[in-house]
Amino acid sequence: MTLSHHVAVITSDEQALIVASDLADDFKRDSALRDRERRLPHPELEAFSRSGLWGISVPKAYGGAGVSNVTLAKVIALIAQADGSLGQIPQNHYYALEVLRVNGSEAQKQRLYAEVLAGQRFGNALAELGTKTAHDRTTQLRSDGGGYRINGRKFYATGAIYAQRIPTSVVDENGVQQLAFVPRDSQGLTVIDDWSGFGQRTTGSGSVVFEDVQIAAEDIVPFQSAFERPTPVGPLAQILHAAIDTGIARAAYEDALQFVRTKTRPWIDATSDVATEDPHTLKSFGQLSVRLHAAEALLERAGECLDQAQADTNADTVAAASIAVAEARAISTEVSLAAGSTLFELAGSQATLAEHGLDRHWRNARVHTLHDPVRWKYHAVGNFYLNDEKPPLRGTI
Repeated sequence: MTLSHHVAVITSDEQALIVASDLADDFKRDSALRDRERRLPHPELEAFSRSGLWGISVPKAYGGAGVSNVTLAKVIALIAQADGSLGQIPQNHYYALEVLRVNGSEAQKQRLYAEVLAGQRFGNALAELGTKTAHDRTTQLRSDGGGYRINGRKFYATGAIYAQRIPTSVVDENGVQQLAFVPRDSQGLTVIDDWSGFGQRTTGSGSVVFEDVQIAAEDIVPFQSAFERPTPVGPLAQILHAAIDTGIARAAYEDALQFVRTKTRPWIDATSDVATEDPHTLKSFGQLSVRLHAAEALLERAGECLDQAQADTNADTVAAASIAVAEARAISTEVSLAAGSTLFELAGSQATLAEHGLDRHWRNARVHTLHDPVRWKYHAVGNFYLNDEKPPLRGTI
C-alpha cells in the first residue's frame, strides 16, 4: 500500500476550501469514466492525501488545522459533487479521528494524528452481515500474551482497500466494543474487493477478513464508551453523510441545468431556448433549487451546532447537534434523490446513455442514502421538538 509523500500542510479553513475546490475540478474530469468502468481511484486518492485535506480535522494542538465542522462538511460536499465515491471514501477516516479525539489516550493521539498528518489514510471495518441488528458486532478481540488477536469478517468496509490503517470495531472478552486501529499489512488481514453496488461504485466498500490478526494494546481505543455518555461522535459521522448527499445533489442539479441549456429534449421539437421557457421545466428547477439551497443551509447550520458541541460537550449541546444534523441528513437524502430523478425527467432517455454518465448521480444517491433509514431522523426530530426528548446516543443520529 503506497504511503503519500510530500504531504501539504493546511493551516486554515480558508486554505482547506481553496484546496478542496481545486481538487474537485480535477476529480470531476474523469468521474463519469471511473464510474462506468469501475476504475478504482488510486491516483486521485494519492493526490487527495498529498493535498493535506485528510488531516484538516486533526486538532491544532497536535499539528493539524483543526477546521470547523462547517468547513469539513463543505470540503466533503465539494469532493462529492465532483465524484460521489471520492466524497465517501474519507468519511470513516474522519469518524475514526473523532473517536480518537474523544476517547484516545494522549500517547495514542500523538502517534496516530502524526501518522495522518504524514499522509496515512484510515479506512474502516465496522459493519457486519448476518447480525440480528445493524448495531450488533461479532468480531472478537481476545488477549494473547502481551497483545491481542482479532477474528471476524466485516462488510461495507468503505476505504479499507485504500488505507494504511483499518479502524475495526471488535468485541472484547467482556462484551465491550473497542476500536482497533489495525495496520493494513498485518498478517492474517485480507481485504476483498467484492463491492458490487450499482452506485458509489468505486468506494471499495467490500469485505475485510481477520484471521488471528495480532494487534498491540496501544492500537486499541475505547469505542462503546463514546455512546455511553454524550459525545459528538454520532453527529460527526452523520454530518459527513449529509455532506456527501448534498454534494451529489448539487452535481445532479448542475448537470441538469447544463443539459437543458445546451441539448434539445426529444419531446420538444424546438431549440433549447424554447425548452428553457417551458413552464414545467421552470417549475422543476424552481422546486429543486429551493430544496437544494435549504439542504446547503441546514448543512452549514448543523456544522455550527456540532462545533458548539465539540467546544462545550454536554447532554444539551450534543442533543442539539444531533437534531440539527438529523435535519440536514433528512433533507439531503430527499434532495439528492429528487435531483437525480429530475435530471432523468428533464433529459429524457438521453440521460441513460452511458457516454453521458448522467445516471450515476441518482445511482450514487440511491445507494448512499440507504446507509441508515431517513425515516428515523424525522422521528427523532419530532420527538425532540414535541416531547423534549433527546435523541439516542448512537452513530446513526
